[in-house]
Amino acid sequence: MSQTPTAEQPAEQSPRILPSELHSPRVPERVNTDGLEETWKERWEREGIYAFDRSAQRHEVFSIDTPPPTVSGSLHVGHVFSYTHTDTLARFQRMRGKAVFYPMGWDDNGLPTERRVQNYFGVRCDPSLPYDPDFTPPHTGGEGKSIKARDQVPISRRNFVELCERLTALDEAQFEALWRHLGLSVDWKQNYQTIGTRARKVAQTAFLRNLARGEAYQAQAPGLWDVTFGTAVAQAEIESREYPGFYHRLAFHVVDPDAAATAAAAGAPIETGPGGTSDVCIETTRPELLAACVALVAHPDDERYQPLFGTTVASPVFGVEVPVLPHPEAEMDKGAGIAMCCTFGDTTDIDWWRDLNLPLRAILRKDGRIETETPAWITTETGRRVYGEMAGKTTYSARQVMVDELRASGEMRGEPTKTTRQTNFFEKGDKPLEIVTSRQWYIRNGGKPWTNPASGKDLAAELLERGQELSFYPDFMRVRYENWVGGLNNDWLISRQRFFGVPFPLWYRVGEDGEVDYDAVITPEESALPVDPSSDVPAGYTEDQRGKPGGFVGELDIMDTWATSSLSPQLASGWLTDADLFERVYPMDLRPQGQDIIRTWLFTSVVRANLEFGALPWANAGLSGWILDSDHKKMSKSKGNVVTPMGLLEKYGSDAVRYWAASARLGLDAAFEETQIKIGRRLAIKILNASKFALSMGIPWDADAAAKAAVPAPSLDAADVTEPIDRAVLAALADVVDAATTAFEGFEHSRALEVTESLFWTFCDDYIELVKDRANDFDGSHDPAAVRSARTTLAIAVDTFVRLFAPFLPFATEEVWSWYRTGSVHRAAWPQAAPLREAAGDADRALVDHAGAALAALRKVKSEAKTSQKTPILSVQLVVPEDAVLAVEAVRADLTQAAKVTGPLVLSPASGEAAPVRVAAVELGEAPAKPNRSKQG
Repeated sequence: MSQTPTAEQPAEQSPRILPSELHSPRVPERVNTDGLEETWKERWEREGIYAFDRSAQRHEVFSIDTPPPTVSGSLHVGHVFSYTHTDTLARFQRMRGKAVFYPMGWDDNGLPTERRVQNYFGVRCDPSLPYDPDFTPPHTGGEGKSIKARDQVPISRRNFVELCERLTALDEAQFEALWRHLGLSVDWKQNYQTIGTRARKVAQTAFLRNLARGEAYQAQAPGLWDVTFGTAVAQAEIESREYPGFYHRLAFHVVDPDAAATAAAAGAPIETGPGGTSDVCIETTRPELLAACVALVAHPDDERYQPLFGTTVASPVFGVEVPVLPHPEAEMDKGAGIAMCCTFGDTTDIDWWRDLNLPLRAILRKDGRIETETPAWITTETGRRVYGEMAGKTTYSARQVMVDELRASGEMRGEPTKTTRQTNFFEKGDKPLEIVTSRQWYIRNGGKPWTNPASGKDLAAELLERGQELSFYPDFMRVRYENWVGGLNNDWLISRQRFFGVPFPLWYRVGEDGEVDYDAVITPEESALPVDPSSDVPAGYTEDQRGKPGGFVGELDIMDTWATSSLSPQLASGWLTDADLFERVYPMDLRPQGQDIIRTWLFTSVVRANLEFGALPWANAGLSGWILDSDHKKMSKSKGNVVTPMGLLEKYGSDAVRYWAASARLGLDAAFEETQIKIGRRLAIKILNASKFALSMGIPWDADAAAKAAVPAPSLDAADVTEPIDRAVLAALADVVDAATTAFEGFEHSRALEVTESLFWTFCDDYIELVKDRANDFDGSHDPAAVRSARTTLAIAVDTFVRLFAPFLPFATEEVWSWYRTGSVHRAAWPQAAPLREAAGDADRALVDHAGAALAALRKVKSEAKTSQKTPILSVQLVVPEDAVLAVEAVRADLTQAAKVTGPLVLSPASGEAAPVRVAAVELGEAPAKPNRSKQG
């Protein structure tokens, strides 16, 4: 059997390219894309087509740090979009002979899972409760309504985590079924969960090592807090949104009259109050925080307030004296140019408080309500009365109390005026974030100056260097990483006040006085991991010492979900759990992900790998854009504008949906359009039909099954390709193979699809139409060598196209492959251009275009005459550009048969013209009679 030029391998053939034998074509009577998914996904799994080769050495591997989708609800077409991009690359690399390590992770660690478990099982977590090994939840879902908080049964964290794992297992099964239906070439034996035992071991080990090296630390500090979810929020999880409010103009009373007079003379807006006080007015949207005021701040260059710097003013209502101080972040042209600093109203207050060494006067609790105990710094009778009226209230209710009192005292000048301001929100929250002081854990990320002892470099500068080492696709995404690193102003806050997550593997000693000493940290040995401090006991202690003097308490906070997800390359590759696998796949080749989580997932992964290994966790990052709805808005669950994919997959077929996804370039947003999916379905069907035609040459359809089975396998011997137009097709195929290969190597999957599809339609619309009479040779009138040339070219073209399309339309291409070959197209070799080009010789691929243009002109004549394409052309004069005359002459025989030209075909060169081929004169014959389709008898 002759070797096809598209199947030849490099000198050192990869053992992962499986052999494939040609056999007699078994082409179905009718082709259809329906049902291909069920047929082939089961066979792929059964035959281990996508299984990772554990014998491969690192240089033979292409490893992918697959994004773990959040397991809480359902996938949408945005997931299909980005995961298809990755799958095309995985399939290409596999056909190039690489051992592709393509795992799947499940991100089942997070707030959405907690909410689902609470509502599904009717429970809530109380980490102070002991573990109940026999616990049975009061509900198991299906009631169609959420269980109210007051009706939820409190359970231990360990029991709660078990229920989370139970529910997410159901979600993961649904996700996997959809991914398999889509055709992701994942090795389903390689998977992990971000909350599983392995994930907890990896995340806890990494944290303990961060702690030992001084990269992790705890601090009592003000931080952003979501009162709805009751947890601290990291800088990367913040969204700035517009929020309505009111400006209130409040009068502070200047204590030093001489300073007030000097300031007034300098142009400061000093006003005289109802009681004769000299007042300086500020504007604020947070009057309820007046009791937490620690200073008034103005710009040091503002001459109006320079006389007041170093003096004090008394706050309205409370009468607490606070200093007037300069700070360069104060805005001279905003409002009156002077502002109230409270602890804390916004992040600017934190900067001023820290830089000016101001006292801490926090009055806001973690639940978003005002502290109940009246602060010691409020000493006036009025102040204590008003604070008592606000105590325990929400900020909204406290604001009403404060405004009413300010209005009554005359210390609010004028009425509140409406405004809209940019306010920080937790990305999953619906209320503005507050700033609460609490003890939290941090990992250094370059947000604060720190020199890495391992490298002797400033950490921020080192992380910028890592960004330069990483190849971004597309490259313009690199600036987003650099801007994020350069704009950080704090280290990475990784502790969360939640329950379902990886616990910090820490305990704290309790002093003899019963006070917890948070500086006396107790850590476990790595060999003991994973641990849950809420139920496990540190070495040297017993459970009955928990919370007792001289005993211990467990850390109840858990790690931020990104603290685990940032370790996905280590987790997926077997770090700490499978040394052999880790050696073969790490550092990984590709991190595919969305552009919107560069600042979270990509950056934090770089941070963790840099701290642990002093290197990048992967060499390349492929960034997908967003999917936009019909209004060109980002599609997301929170906006309620998502489209779920299973209906589309069932309606149009997986290949069609994959075509839509793969048509989009990395880094660019794409609109969701069913029209593009319909084009993909048309392409998949055309691949089946065109391949059926090409492989059916020489098979008599009226023969019995035995006769058909005796038909020889298609010839892929390029030596049989002798006709100019046939050799030109091989030249065109060689160019496309080169272009598609180069595109894939540059992570430009959409370009590979584009060039392949373009030639394929030319092949179908022009070449097949030109040569089908010669290839069929129904009357035996053609030269046998010319017939053999056409049939061989058709077979080689199909054999090349199915490989080129395989990464994009895996089901249709596998179906075609099975008609004439053994094995799987997805373990076959990627096409090679060199043997195609060698077989083409000096053929010019432009011949295909010229021949197609001539055929199109002859077809157009019949279309304009509104007659059948089978109508004979008795004579025709074809005007052809001068440089195309020889090309059209070379295909005269095929052209006259395809266009049914029965008389003279005159070619007239159009000297100097760049115009397309056109018909100058034509004589049409009689259209053939339509067959009688009426019933007989």
